[in-house]
Amino acid sequence: MAKQKTLKNSVFLSGIALHTGARAKLNLSPAPENTGIVFKRIDLPGSPEVKASAANVVDVRRGTTIASGNARVYTVEHVLASLHAAEVDNAIVEMDGLEPPIADGSAEPYTQMIIDAGTVEQSADAKYWTASSPIIVEEGDTKMVLLPYDKFKITCIVSYGASPLDTQYFSGEITTESFAAELAPSRTFCLYKELEQLLALGLVKGGSLDSAAVIHNGAIICKEGLRYQNELARHKTLDIVGDMYLVGRRVKAHIIAVKPGHPINIRLANEMLKQSL
Repeated sequence: MAKQKTLKNSVFLSGIALHTGARAKLNLSPAPENTGIVFKRIDLPGSPEVKASAANVVDVRRGTTIASGNARVYTVEHVLASLHAAEVDNAIVEMDGLEPPIADGSAEPYTQMIIDAGTVEQSADAKYWTASSPIIVEEGDTKMVLLPYDKFKITCIVSYGASPLDTQYFSGEITTESFAAELAPSRTFCLYKELEQLLALGLVKGGSLDSAAVIHNGAIICKEGLRYQNELARHKTLDIVGDMYLVGRRVKAHIIAVKPGHPINIRLANEMLKQSL
């Protein structure tokens, strides 16, 4: 039986937050077994904590936001994706503000943090979420199907009418190694027509072409150029890996996603929690 893991050492990352545009610092620290992933707002009185759980999700506009009491944490999905893929069951994520650094818009900096910190096995057995029956959630033209599977696999299809491919596809089993090589480097993106709406909502104040791709007039615009021909599908897959860790366990299932996003990801996570009751 696999054992729970935590970090061997503490590590930190600093930079600009995507939505607030503020300077942000994030520390990843070891935690005792059966702690789970806990976000800690050290800038607030008493350093309140927010457990990484689908039950604590309060907003899914352009990212996943969790909250407990007066403590709120924006865009947790990239940090959670890296922890999930690395099979880190227990960690404290200390933050000095509302949001983690966006870095280059991918999960690669967080994956590298975990590599730098190292991981260590703990005495308790690892906990897995496994499917007892299929789950289907639909919302408009988006759909997610979860099937029983003895490993963690995601098949993702997206379509934005953008070059180089109108429809992008990714499918693969999620392991520590495959995530680091195939998913972590993929960057966030948005539609150009969404930017005005996002700015009106007070979001993406820290966004730039250094940390995101923009889809406009059938083209994908980013400073560096695409890292993968199907980078959009890979990043949506990355987001699913992160959002699914809100069930509080390592996931064993095959998730098939058509045009996914955070709203339907969290709907699926909540259905998964219901099935595990």
